[in-house]
Amino acid sequence: MAKSILKDKSYAFAILIVKLSQLLVTEKKEYVLSKQLLRSGTAIGALIREAEFAQSKADFIHKMSISLKEANETLYWIDLLKDTNYIDKQQHENHYQLNKELVAMLVSSIKTSKSRL
Repeated sequence: MAKSILKDKSYAFAILIVKLSQLLVTEKKEYVLSKQLLRSGTAIGALIREAEFAQSKADFIHKMSISLKEANETLYWIDLLKDTNYIDKQQHENHYQLNKELVAMLVSSIKTSKSRL
C-alpha cells in the first residue's frame, strides 16, 4: 500500500515539475536550471518505478536510495530557483513541501527495507 502511495505521489510530483519547467522556459526564458530541475524531479518517480521490479532486496534499496538522492537534489534546485527569483515564495513552498513528503516516504521505505534484510 505505501509503495502505491509513493508511486502515485512521485508521479503527480513529476507532472508538477514538468509544468514548472515549461513555465520557466516559456515565461522566464530560463533553460539551464529548468533542465536540471526537470531531470532530477522526474527521476524520483522513474527510479521508484524501476524499484518495483528490482532483482533483489538489495537492488530495491539501491534504486530507492538513488531516488532519495534525486529528491534531495530537486530540493536544491527548487531553493535555487526561489533565491534567484525565478519562482515566487508560494511556488517554492508548494513544490518544496511536496518534495519533502517524498523524501520522508523514501527514507521510511528504505529504513523498513533495510530492517528486513
